[in-house]
Amino acid sequence: MPRPPELSRTRLSVAAVEVVVWPGLIMVLGGNIRWIYGWALTVWLIVFLAGCMLWLYRNDPSLLAERLRPPDKSQQKAWDRHLLGVLLLLAAGWFVVMPLDAMRFRWTPQWSDWARALGALALLLGSFFLFRSLTDNTFLSPVVRMQQERKHKVVSTGVYGLVRHPMYLGTTLVMYGAPLLLGSALGLGIATLALPLLVVRTLGEERMLERELEGYTRYQQQVRYRLVPPLW
Repeated sequence: MPRPPELSRTRLSVAAVEVVVWPGLIMVLGGNIRWIYGWALTVWLIVFLAGCMLWLYRNDPSLLAERLRPPDKSQQKAWDRHLLGVLLLLAAGWFVVMPLDAMRFRWTPQWSDWARALGALALLLGSFFLFRSLTDNTFLSPVVRMQQERKHKVVSTGVYGLVRHPMYLGTTLVMYGAPLLLGSALGLGIATLALPLLVVRTLGEERMLERELEGYTRYQQQVRYRLVPPLW
């Protein structure tokens, strides 16, 4: 499949570097080369992110270009620009605080192995929903917008037959799974702050899709749950 013209080598190179640099910060901030849980999360992140990029590059370069493109304020919903900005700040804080809390300064006391095992399970489930969201939905933009130029349409197969927003479900599992694995109560606190904003974004995106995407209200009738069956 040919690479779309908007998917430049520079953008791909920057993304490839970020795949290694951001996870690597976990070990740098943790400050302990022997930190096994930090290594586990770092390796998982690198393998997962690189795997997603490689799959998209080979199988859906148009979606990769969409996810790497600079946000276009003229197309992104105004409310989403502000909400996404806050979510990104919380995500950066979550990423930085966890290794500082769990290893370098040890603000959170050590907790049980079962909590870490639960975190690892959440990460695995989150990986599944995140990856399948990318493979099942070629319109999975990182910003809330209608993609008329890509002939945006409803996707109802795969994990979208289970919940209407599997990407957000996967994100939630990762937000809680990572601090559980590392042992960071502060990371869990930041995840809990971000969750209501993710719910607000889910509701705002649904209102847009109801108004602007043909067939979405019918899809809502077919798939009842937004994030967590049978709760919501």
